[in-house]
Amino acid sequence: MAVLRGGTRIFGQDIRIGLPRDNTLTTGGILKRAAELPGKSIGASESTIGRFMANIGQGEGMARPTRYLVRFNMPNNIVLGNNSEGSDNEEIEARAVAKQGINDIGGQELARTVGMMCESIEMPARSVTTADSITYGPKRKMPTGYNFPGEVQLSVYGDKFLRQRMFFETWQKMIFDINSHNMNYYEEYTGSVDIMQLGSFEAENDRDRVTYMVRLYECYPQTIGSYDYSYGSVNDIVKLPITLNYRNWRNLGIDQVNNFTVGKSFGTLPKIKPSPGFGGIFGGILNRLPPELKRAGAQVVNTAKRNLPIGRVFGGKVFPPFL
Repeated sequence: MAVLRGGTRIFGQDIRIGLPRDNTLTTGGILKRAAELPGKSIGASESTIGRFMANIGQGEGMARPTRYLVRFNMPNNIVLGNNSEGSDNEEIEARAVAKQGINDIGGQELARTVGMMCESIEMPARSVTTADSITYGPKRKMPTGYNFPGEVQLSVYGDKFLRQRMFFETWQKMIFDINSHNMNYYEEYTGSVDIMQLGSFEAENDRDRVTYMVRLYECYPQTIGSYDYSYGSVNDIVKLPITLNYRNWRNLGIDQVNNFTVGKSFGTLPKIKPSPGFGGIFGGILNRLPPELKRAGAQVVNTAKRNLPIGRVFGGKVFPPFL
């Protein structure tokens, strides 16, 4: 029950205000806490959809799963390896030839091409292992460590010569010797893979800026999957299923790598500051009013926007920006 209630008719609309007996739903109660929620934007509506749109506006849109790029960083001894001429050891010669193989079919340039031909890939996961701890009362899930799944699945388009498959076959041959069946040293065949989220920036006309990036460490191709041939697949494209193993991954924007800060020690979200005068004169005044008067004033301003012929005066604008 309100202490004071009244109303009037403005522009054909009923405007009613009232003063409640307590402040549970006023500036001292729920509305104050709701107004202090993160993501509030100057001039944005106090409704839930208004705050949701303000949050999207601060992030400059949503991330899309079709905007990504993959980069394969080959081990140095593969890309820069030289053939061991004149060696009598067949195993050493075979390993040297395998090292040189990726250079022969394109080297790091082919690695970039394979990254561009990556049709799909998984963003890696990370989880915290827990154990039950009971001292008194309900149990707690206490963290005991963390781990990674250790593998990612990807699919790569194949060109007419299947150079992409040859790339992974040559990389995989660095793991073992196909003649002696011996396994090579771990450091000789592990590389890294970068997975990048891309975002478009209309102001800079740049559609290929990296907005998020993770690097998978100690990677190597575990499985080169099979695919089917069929006379009925006339218009299909060969897609090569690949499984990569890795040890761990890091976010290159917030993590440190070998005591070297790639990005920042702690990530921060970009802040979008409104231009001076954003929200207009009325918007600035209404934001300082109590909730009841603010709602009534907003109704008056919105009704004026709809009914007054302001567009004729301001060259077609629905409502002038300074109001």
